[in-house]
Amino acid sequence: MKYLLFILLSVSAPLREASAADASKPNIVYILADDLGYSDVHCLNTKGSKIPTPHLDKLASQGMSFTDAHSGSSVCTPTRYGVLTGRYSWRSQLQQGVYPDNRPPLIVAGRLTVAALLKQHGYHTASIGKWHVGFSLEGVPQGKLTQNGAPVGEVTKDGPLTRGFDEFFGFDRLTDAPTSMFEGDRCTQLIKPVDLLGEFVKRAESVITTRVKTSQPFFLYLPLNSVHLPIVPSKEWQGKSAVGEYGDFVMETDWAVGEVLAALDKAGVADNTLVIFTSDNGATGSNARSKQYQHSSNADLRGGKKTIYEGGHRLPFFVRWPGKVQPGSQSAQLICHTDFMATCADILGTKLPDNAAEDSFSILPALLGTDKAPLHETVIHHSYDGSFAIRQGKWKLALSADANSSTSRKAERRAGKKAGEKVSDTPPANQLYDLSTDKAETKNLQAEHPEEVARLTKLLDQIIADGRSTPGPKQANEVPIETRKKAGKAIEE
Repeated sequence: MKYLLFILLSVSAPLREASAADASKPNIVYILADDLGYSDVHCLNTKGSKIPTPHLDKLASQGMSFTDAHSGSSVCTPTRYGVLTGRYSWRSQLQQGVYPDNRPPLIVAGRLTVAALLKQHGYHTASIGKWHVGFSLEGVPQGKLTQNGAPVGEVTKDGPLTRGFDEFFGFDRLTDAPTSMFEGDRCTQLIKPVDLLGEFVKRAESVITTRVKTSQPFFLYLPLNSVHLPIVPSKEWQGKSAVGEYGDFVMETDWAVGEVLAALDKAGVADNTLVIFTSDNGATGSNARSKQYQHSSNADLRGGKKTIYEGGHRLPFFVRWPGKVQPGSQSAQLICHTDFMATCADILGTKLPDNAAEDSFSILPALLGTDKAPLHETVIHHSYDGSFAIRQGKWKLALSADANSSTSRKAERRAGKKAGEKVSDTPPANQLYDLSTDKAETKNLQAEHPEEVARLTKLLDQIIADGRSTPGPKQANEVPIETRKKAGKAIEE
């Protein structure tokens, strides 16, 4: 009840105040892997992982590991939107799936991004890598983009440079064919997917070495293309792992992180740089890898990319900040990728406007070891098909039937028949799990705890209606929100 009271009071609270923070301005590097599962990182799965990740393991040992960190969605575009805006993507025009090519930005003009916030406070801001929250092309009608992407010379007038970044090198969406690479607002070349990771490392190193020659702090947003399809480890990394090409690509991703960290050391700025590493959503194909290589990308978590289950959105999350974050520390705080903007504001000691970062809570108290209570009362989860779940404390309620219910119900009927029981063919409309005892989400408790189902459903409806989950005046969602979805097609985990 105290959690519900907190939320109901907080949605009408005044402007968020920044807590006490150091007045200095650290450089900030945010590295976002693509489709990397929770236990693909060796230090998070020492008994079950067959993929060496020495650089990520070292990063974790040098800072804080969060064990209950979540992406804003179990797919790509919504998570990136949340990282950059501090707002759940389902409040935008995108209600399910991912964003198509050659469309106006999902981040509407005028919405504050973390890059714009940092730029206002004197930072140089750079985006190197995968964008995938949309930009339109000046000379190509919507829906007419070819498989090879934009031609060299094509221009965008609403790309990352219009959303708070001083420089951009990367692409919007990846294809198997040579990918259209934009530098600033112009397509300058096509690059084969196998060469992308190495090129992003070079560009990231260039940002670091160039910026340290000035007194200006920098923000480097580095969303990698790996380990998303196509699985294309470079020649140097092929055959290096015991988990096929996927494992090779994870190892190359680990190398890329190591190169960026080495560049910070070489430039002499590692001690004044906040580094965050995470992934945009859970892994795909984990079941197949478990069978073929005895390596599970999502550990004992249920589901994977696209699903509402923990394997879809619970992710590795490491933070290194020398002198501020205790090396080798761990936090069990419930956090979300949307928290990045409020954390940056807290570090800078600045307020956020009412109409920005509506779902962003500062994790600075956890980083500094001063947290005495939950930082998040709730986190809202979202899936590829638009399904919702709400997490509060130990409880997680999914407002959907089990997408894999046909298989589950067959097993239940067989077991029930043996026990002389009758099992309904109709799956429950809700899924309620106690994650304190059932992190693998094996026991649906909705029938045993209808009061929790009702309470959490009401709380989710309130958070949606308020247009925010943080304290502050109500805000408007961009479209009406539908929380109920029919059970979708079973998804390969």
